[in-house]
Amino acid sequence: MCESRIGTVGIVVDDPEITPQLNAILHEYADIIVGRLGIPYRSRGVSIIALAVDGSMDAISGMTGRIGQLRGVSVKAAISRR
Repeated sequence: MCESRIGTVGIVVDDPEITPQLNAILHEYADIIVGRLGIPYRSRGVSIIALAVDGSMDAISGMTGRIGQLRGVSVKAAISRR
């Protein structure tokens, strides 16, 4: 049994055309996403997404790894130690 961890995931989207692919990934991992805040920062031409997550390290790493492969997207996670 995998231990559940809580944390935050920060996503910066530089390319708005990638949004449908990003949303598809987030939908696949909806079971570990506790909350989501999206901020369209129009004057800078980017979108910022903050996620609160609760899941196994495998699930969180899988999600952030897939997001990190998207062109024009940066992702970072901060996860609890226990």
